[in-house]
Amino acid sequence: MIPRSVEHATSLRFAGDILMKILLAIDSSEVSGSVIDEVAARPWPAGTVVFVLTVVDLFALTASVGYIEAFVKNENDAARALVQSAAEKLASHGIETVTQVVEGYPGTSIVEQAKCWDVDFVFVGSHGHGGIARFFIGSIAREVLRNARCSVEIVRHAGSEERATAKRVLLTTDGSAYSEAAAHSVAQRPWPTGTEFKILSVVDQMIPAYDPFYTSGELLTTVLEQNRKQCEEAVDSARKIVTGAGLAATTLVFAGSPKWQIIEDAKQWNADLIVLGSHGRRGLTRVLLGSVSEAVALNAPCSVEVIRAPEQLNKN
Repeated sequence: MIPRSVEHATSLRFAGDILMKILLAIDSSEVSGSVIDEVAARPWPAGTVVFVLTVVDLFALTASVGYIEAFVKNENDAARALVQSAAEKLASHGIETVTQVVEGYPGTSIVEQAKCWDVDFVFVGSHGHGGIARFFIGSIAREVLRNARCSVEIVRHAGSEERATAKRVLLTTDGSAYSEAAAHSVAQRPWPTGTEFKILSVVDQMIPAYDPFYTSGELLTTVLEQNRKQCEEAVDSARKIVTGAGLAATTLVFAGSPKWQIIEDAKQWNADLIVLGSHGRRGLTRVLLGSVSEAVALNAPCSVEVIRAPEQLNKN
């Protein structure tokens, strides 16, 4: 396959044969190399198109060296070479690609381009460095995570640089519609042969202190038991979705703080990827909003996918 520049691919957004659109945001850092490798290593549905994007951060450049037209031109040339190189690597894996270079602030530009091309997924690195596209430090990843209207994967590879054939995917659920969307996302995609799946739900033992109704020992025990029952039902529901797609999965229910227990289990299990919904509910009363997904995405020892369902996007 031959990589195409965005100027030669404007018809793609109207093409009916595209099954999945992915925006791959990169800079010249080693971390971005891991992002490219992650996308290249995944099996994707037929008809998948990857938009390879880098952002020339003019503000960072002019703040460092002053506005020099020739210098900016060199940065744009280097940026085009960077996305072309990444696209060629992806194309060698049979992935159709489109390249694009824009000038602007990285976080904002990534979100804008994701919306412009109506992509299903944005892939970014957990951090990077300056030069062609400034640096994907936590603030950039956080901005994309908070503002993108689609699902986001923050790629982070720990430990050995060698990519194992088998992957370990930790799917978390709280029984909400958002968690159900995450389970369906996992079930609907192809995965490398030998991939292991674990479905985890955490019984949140933090009861709202502002409501004295829950401070009674007997009532507290009842609430926690109901929370555990909800978690057990949540993992069973997610398991049915995943196994219905022919994927084997184990299940586990823990008690503790959801955000930190998910991270700890990922460490203990040596997970390669955590998948979770963008937000949901906890037990009878606790609302997670985006705090759990963001905390996990920015602090996990492995890559993290935060899934947004189509019905969520329509509300934004």
